[in-house]
Amino acid sequence: MKKITALVILFLLILVTPIYAAAPVPMLVYVDQSNHSFIPLRLLNSYEGVTINKTTKDKKIEIAQGDTRLTLFAGQSVAKANDQTIRLQKAPFTDNGSTYVPLKFISQHLNLQVSWQKEASSVHISQGTTSVSLPVLTGKLPGSTTPITKAHKSFKVGSRTFSAKVVTISMLHPKVSLDVALAGNSIGKVENLSGLAKRNQAVVAINGTYFDAYTKNSYKTPYGYLASHGKLLKKSSGDQRTVFTYDANHLAELVSGPAFEQRLSQGNVEGALQAGPRLVTNGKVSLNIKAEGFKDPKILTGGGARSALGITRDHKLILLTTSGATIPQLAQIMKQAGAYQAMNLDGGASSGLYYNGSYLTTPGRQISNAIIVKYQ
Repeated sequence: MKKITALVILFLLILVTPIYAAAPVPMLVYVDQSNHSFIPLRLLNSYEGVTINKTTKDKKIEIAQGDTRLTLFAGQSVAKANDQTIRLQKAPFTDNGSTYVPLKFISQHLNLQVSWQKEASSVHISQGTTSVSLPVLTGKLPGSTTPITKAHKSFKVGSRTFSAKVVTISMLHPKVSLDVALAGNSIGKVENLSGLAKRNQAVVAINGTYFDAYTKNSYKTPYGYLASHGKLLKKSSGDQRTVFTYDANHLAELVSGPAFEQRLSQGNVEGALQAGPRLVTNGKVSLNIKAEGFKDPKILTGGGARSALGITRDHKLILLTTSGATIPQLAQIMKQAGAYQAMNLDGGASSGLYYNGSYLTTPGRQISNAIIVKYQ
């Protein structure tokens, strides 16, 4: 009777206890210090007709597609392509639960087309109608990078010195996940940034898009595209402003509004948030407010509290807040902070940065949405 009661209680607990699925580990191309490139074995599941078989005991990896049969062994530099024995320059290996195989060997024998994209630090790997874009990480495996750091930094721009709060996130770290979160889980609502972060179990949060903060109505319209978990939350057709976007593998980019519409139609957007203006492009200060549709003449001359995000060449996300800076000064700050690409976020009283349970910068009002970072 006690066993039956225990089973009933367990069953009820299963019914009422939410099940949280772990976020998938981002896939990437890893380039070691000897300039040898590796891809995750599971990437090959993306291509039609590929079958994979792994044997744990002897670390054997079998890959088949059509008439091609490839055999590799984790930790061994000898492989086979059908009946031909081949000595690899570097052996396959396993890290943090993911098996990596040599890109050159696999691409040659499976006829994969490989295209390296310098500006985005990414690689397109195509076969037939299937094309996958992966971020490239050089030198260190993602699990060995520091996931999240915070700092209080000073930046000298002209004759002025600006104090800034900076949080840097290694987007490819296997325990890091990104999201775009709405206040109250709904378009048009507002919420304290700290409350939004805690409700979503986020370690880091920064305010996001512009919104109608001064209306007396309870519905406060956010301006710009918003997307989360592959779903479009807020449409903004015709908006020219810069969009921060990332895919399921945390390959993050900054694109224009019209370019984002095309990206969205291709189905490879995991999350997105539109604000602007663009501050840094390919490592250089880049401001074109007219092209982005900004009409206020004071946008380049007025100083105030600022929030910005940047992307580095090695796929780190820089979240920064400062005060008293003009947009051109903020662009210089983001360049000095190491951003290869950067954009402005909503500022003024909305500017806020949350880290590990408390504010680094406290917003002066409730906000509409935020970029959040989780660590699990």
